[in-house]
Amino acid sequence: MTDLSDLRKAGAEAEAATVAPAPAPAGAPTHKVRFVTAASLFDGHDASINIMRRILQAQGCEVIHLGHNRSVEEVVAAALQEDVQGIAVSSYQGGHVEYFKYMVDLLRERGGAHIQVFGGGGGVIVPAEIRELQDYGVARIYSPEDGQRMGLAGMIADMVRRCDFDLSRHAPATLDSLRAGDRRALAQWITVLENGKADPALAAALHADAAGIATPVLGVTGTGGAGKSSLTDELIRRFRLDQQDGLRIAVISIDPSRRRTGGALLGDRIRMNAIHHPQIYMRSLATRDAASEVSRALPDALAACKVAGFDLIVVETSGIGQGDAAIVPHVDLSLYVMTPEFGAASQLEKIDMLDFADFVAINKFDRKGAQDAWRDVAKQMQRNREQWHARAEDMPVYGTQASRFNDDGVTMLYLGLREALAARGLVLRDGTLPRLAGRQ
Repeated sequence: MTDLSDLRKAGAEAEAATVAPAPAPAGAPTHKVRFVTAASLFDGHDASINIMRRILQAQGCEVIHLGHNRSVEEVVAAALQEDVQGIAVSSYQGGHVEYFKYMVDLLRERGGAHIQVFGGGGGVIVPAEIRELQDYGVARIYSPEDGQRMGLAGMIADMVRRCDFDLSRHAPATLDSLRAGDRRALAQWITVLENGKADPALAAALHADAAGIATPVLGVTGTGGAGKSSLTDELIRRFRLDQQDGLRIAVISIDPSRRRTGGALLGDRIRMNAIHHPQIYMRSLATRDAASEVSRALPDALAACKVAGFDLIVVETSGIGQGDAAIVPHVDLSLYVMTPEFGAASQLEKIDMLDFADFVAINKFDRKGAQDAWRDVAKQMQRNREQWHARAEDMPVYGTQASRFNDDGVTMLYLGLREALAARGLVLRDGTLPRLAGRQ
């Protein structure tokens, strides 16, 4: 007969082994290294950069991946907002000399001269062009011969080694530039705070300043793959259109770190098409060693964004499970994003966020069973709130399809959020979007 106590002991040991952070792999960087990766403008060949960014993640780096067909302006803006040490770009479209030189010029012009630029393009970039670009200031262009000699892992290790430096020495020494709304200073301050390198007196002054600023914070959370990033992008688009780009909006996007390597794919920028405007700032955070869907640096990042003078802050968490609601204490208004595929209606009773969410979006509403899902979620919120005399149709549950252009459900959700944020201090002008009635 099996001894149950031994089984429990073995189970407890296995659980402890899975929860404890794994040791850093051999050759892991000393500092937290962040990269922006992309394929260049007019270039749809993203297979190689996808391989490279996966190896970067495996070596412990936090990778902000932009995808393919990205301009120099987009790459440099992301690198400065994300405060990275390195940029890695694949370029097979023939315009690499002008592309990389312009990137180096923009980085120098905008205070990012320390950011290392790496590139590759197979046989498209010939040896003479490699020498020209490296003489101009590109850290390294890898050739096919480098690949044969060093291997993929060797090239990535070389990139990580060149970028393994402390960013805090480039950060401002006072809060003056942050208080003046300087976006570069904001990015650097978030990095310093996230890495635990901030002067304690300055960090205390930052939080003291932020405590007197009533900037509303919208939290967007939900299950992985529910379309949080796409929906967030559509909401930002509507804020921009409705308020005619009059609002300064900061977006803080959180993605999980891999426990084994410490690396992370911070890929939400791929879904963001409405953030490319001077009034919009986006910063990606990894959860790192936080056993939660939010980063431990989130309170610091929120404080920095408030002091920098934003009108609205949007926080998007990584994907959560049924029992997670860690975002709630950090925000003034919470939006829970889910899909119609949640199983039986009884599963809704297990979702903690349905107790706390101010708004619920059932995204991908074109899927089969969406109407039934909307009814079940609305009734569950009615029960959770004990609003027995209210109609289920009056619950703040919206059917949305973020992938569809100008979706009415997203617009209805936006109008509800706009009203709720205004009640929490967001100063708005008369909107340009038409009023729509309903929830889907």
